[in-house]
Amino acid sequence: MMKHRERINAARRGELVDRVPVALWRHFPGDDLDAEKFAARVVEFQKRFDFDFVKVTPASSYPAEMYGATFSTPAPGSPRAREGTREKDTVPVRSVSDWDKITPLDASNPVFIREFTAIKLIRQQLGADVHILQTIFSPLNCAYNLALERVFDDLRAHPDVVHRALRALAETTTRFAVASLRAGADAIFFATQMATAQRVTRAEFDAFGKQYDLQVLEALRAAKPDFVFCHIHGLEIYFDVLMNYPVDVLNWHDRLTAPSLQEAREILRAANRRQAIAGGIDEWNMLAQKSREQVLAQARDAVTQAGERGFILAAGCVIPIDTPEGNIKAVVEAVR
Repeated sequence: MMKHRERINAARRGELVDRVPVALWRHFPGDDLDAEKFAARVVEFQKRFDFDFVKVTPASSYPAEMYGATFSTPAPGSPRAREGTREKDTVPVRSVSDWDKITPLDASNPVFIREFTAIKLIRQQLGADVHILQTIFSPLNCAYNLALERVFDDLRAHPDVVHRALRALAETTTRFAVASLRAGADAIFFATQMATAQRVTRAEFDAFGKQYDLQVLEALRAAKPDFVFCHIHGLEIYFDVLMNYPVDVLNWHDRLTAPSLQEAREILRAANRRQAIAGGIDEWNMLAQKSREQVLAQARDAVTQAGERGFILAAGCVIPIDTPEGNIKAVVEAVR
């Protein structure tokens, strides 16, 4: 029987595996603001379900927190509360002139220190058999976290100002990712919520998204992570653009937006792209709400669509924190 690391390495290369690898991930609100508590929760989650890789999911607001944003706990039962994220109370960019305050940060930043410490602790407690993935966000995604909706008005009205900030954010993101690898992560989870027609046009994405994504990814390649896992968040995604990124695994909300797993497999094959794909589980409408039998059926359908090579069974994004434990176990059992 393959070990976790061996199984993931074979899957991402499209090689024969003893079984389809599987992984799910979630937020740990509150505990994610303390390195020791956060590490303990991540390790506990992994030991309970024995996933084939560990995706570390810091507070999603951490890029804005680095620059001074403040947050509060969402109302109980709200979508944010169930997701495990927080409400933004203040953001650092509230006017066009505030973009000039966004400069590259380094490992002396308190948020850097907290997240590096958590990675070190997770690695110490889990050992070497399982890949640990650190989460980073695309520079345009970080810009959105710093300014919220005004980033779209500013990139259209003041493109030079936003470009300068994006260069700084790309540098910060690269430094954070490389330092995470040194701290004990051996792979990177690169997430973008901006590669969608619901956020920006294709031309805008090329100008403000793609070029900075590639800057970060190319710098990461030089740091030699074991692999880069790319998460494309949202609907109406620019899959045809991101499938050409220098990444090893592609993941998106395949149950909610095109392409389906089967369609993606055909698209990648036609383009002679060799990335593995990850997904198949609808985390909100299926995993968190339906029966164990229905979850099992969706998991098995995912394997049928994608095939057993070059596939990782996973959700489209973080799973809700109130997901029934029995349904999580059903996803794992579906491939075991």
